[in-house]
Amino acid sequence: MNDQTDSQLLRAYAEHRSEQAFTELVRRHLDIVHSAALRMVCDSHLAQDVTQGVFVALARNAAQLKDRPVLSGWLHRTAQNIAAQTVRTDVRRRVREQEAAAMNELLSAEPDVVWEHIAPHLDSALGELSEPDRDALMLRYFERKSAGEMATTLGISGEAAQKRVSRAVERLREFFAKRGITVGASGLVVVISANAVQAAPVGLAVTISTAALLAGTTISTTVTATAIKTIAMTTLQKTLITAGLAVAVGAGIYEAHQASKLREQVQTLQQQQAPIAEQIEQLQHERDDATTRLAALREESERLNRNTAELMKLRSEAGSLRGQASELEKLREEKRQTNLGLAAAQNRLAQSPAGAYVRHQIDTVNAMRQLGLAMRVYALDNDHKFATNFDHLTNELDHVTKFEGDIDLDVFELVNVGLLTDTNTVPKFILRERIPRRTPDGKWERVYCLSDGSVQTRKSDDGSFDADEKWGIVRQSKGD
Repeated sequence: MNDQTDSQLLRAYAEHRSEQAFTELVRRHLDIVHSAALRMVCDSHLAQDVTQGVFVALARNAAQLKDRPVLSGWLHRTAQNIAAQTVRTDVRRRVREQEAAAMNELLSAEPDVVWEHIAPHLDSALGELSEPDRDALMLRYFERKSAGEMATTLGISGEAAQKRVSRAVERLREFFAKRGITVGASGLVVVISANAVQAAPVGLAVTISTAALLAGTTISTTVTATAIKTIAMTTLQKTLITAGLAVAVGAGIYEAHQASKLREQVQTLQQQQAPIAEQIEQLQHERDDATTRLAALREESERLNRNTAELMKLRSEAGSLRGQASELEKLREEKRQTNLGLAAAQNRLAQSPAGAYVRHQIDTVNAMRQLGLAMRVYALDNDHKFATNFDHLTNELDHVTKFEGDIDLDVFELVNVGLLTDTNTVPKFILRERIPRRTPDGKWERVYCLSDGSVQTRKSDDGSFDADEKWGIVRQSKGD
């Protein structure tokens, strides 16, 4: 399988449902697809879901793709589409995560490595390339093909293939330069070659192959067994035909010398042929019956061995569970008492002025986080530009104008509206509370959302936030 092209493997799977061929395709392209998905969704679990979805799509569309010489470009485009849908679906789930843990996850440090500048935009840049340029780039630096292998796959000369790769690298460099990321062509090649394709999690290939193959048409065990019998019978018939041909050829040579004697032998053989053929057919039936009985006995033996091992395992687990039953009951009682105490404390806190303020603060931060995620999804779908007013976010917010805790949309305002890449190096404020809030201890607070998606609460003794907003370079949106 290793010496076959992607087209040959796809054809084998599309026409014969070869699981071995599809598994080889997954092995070849798993790291490329998983790395692209990880860059686009920035979450290892979501990246695995996106990767599995790509190969399920490959299994369903194998017949249409079997004549495609370069498969990696199609896989990347499919990963980009599935990742965009996954990001939209994940917005609502992220909003409902635990407040403190989610805020810590959204806080991020400034990137200080060239790859960290390039990675968020690499897949968008690849999507901007033409299909021939993208295919050439994927073969050279993602699949790490040599110049000769690349030229053979594309069906062009080595010089033309190299020119196509150079042109694609230059267009990538220009794409990044327009977004404030300056890197030379040679440096860009080194960074992409070293970081673009990373090893996928162990066991992911087996999981994806199983899921994708289940999406296709499954060949039943009965049909497979019948096919094996048919193949075995055909082989025997071929053997008999070959032997007959050898006899015929030998008889022809011998006939040149002893024609009269050969005629008599041929007549004798013709008379004896009928009972011999019957004996051969009977032996074939007996062999097939014996093979079937042997397979059934082996399967029964394996089943009994598995049952015995499982029984011993269950007995061991039962003894362990009996020993843990009393301890589990104690733990349940302790948990019940703890929950009662916690509920009472939470009830007392909610009834106090300080508790009401904390609840309102948490609801405000949650609403700000949801708005920040909606802004970033909007930017991904609109050439990396933030929305200039809240009407643009109607679809991303599912027409929500009031958030949990009775927080109105009018509580917030947009600032520093511009390209997402303008604020990628140094995070800037893009949202803030319209009016600061007075804290129970007499101070002031105001919640901000930064361009990298993080949410921060700033405090002030006198109600002035000029120093903080100067750091965030606040400029109120004209759309507000």
